[in-house]
Amino acid sequence: MDKGICIVTVAPVRAENSDRAEIVTEILYGESADILEVNKNWTKIKMHYDGYEGWMDTKQIKPVTEEYLASRKVTMITEDFSSVMTLEGKTLLSMGSEVEFPAVASRRSHDVRESIALTAKEFLNIPYLWGGKSFFAVDCSGFVQLVFKIHNIKMPRDTYQQAEVGEALSFVEESQPGDLAFFENSEGKIIHVGIMLDNQKIIHASGKVRIDTLDSSGIFNKEMNKHTHKLRVIRSII
Repeated sequence: MDKGICIVTVAPVRAENSDRAEIVTEILYGESADILEVNKNWTKIKMHYDGYEGWMDTKQIKPVTEEYLASRKVTMITEDFSSVMTLEGKTLLSMGSEVEFPAVASRRSHDVRESIALTAKEFLNIPYLWGGKSFFAVDCSGFVQLVFKIHNIKMPRDTYQQAEVGEALSFVEESQPGDLAFFENSEGKIIHVGIMLDNQKIIHASGKVRIDTLDSSGIFNKEMNKHTHKLRVIRSII
């Protein structure tokens, strides 16, 4: 099976081979994928990191051999974003991008929980984008996946999949920074996720990446003076 590597800062991956189709996720610079099908301007891929499938612009992915991928040595961008020189010229790359040359040294703390919380806070006010998973725009589960990727903790792409990882806590008060809180709709379907901070605060992507308070009912938005998301469960991932 043919392989490919993303050669732009971030590329949308769509449900169908059309510019009008829903963006289901994104692929970052240097991330690799199986090439499942090529249909003129569109290439269907299956991402190696999380197994997600979708269509991307053929011009934004470079075909490579399986042997090349096996011998490829990459480092990950761990800062918010970096301006680097690539084979395609000067490029601004989001954290989580994969490059075939030394990247800026990580600023991550040795305490994983503290480091996850600090990394998450760097995203404050980044805009929400359905399907987004870069430092430039994120959705709730893309935000979680990217923050954990920086810490070499592999998480699934979708919220309902992430809700199957780790161990459930019994009470909100048991939560620690780096735990994940999941929220449900009126039908009981898990639809939202956020990262716990100290003092029952939660950071999540809703309109933008923001910090709110979490109680046994859910997320309380002080600006709106109401609960906006109904709590389903908190899970310890670390």
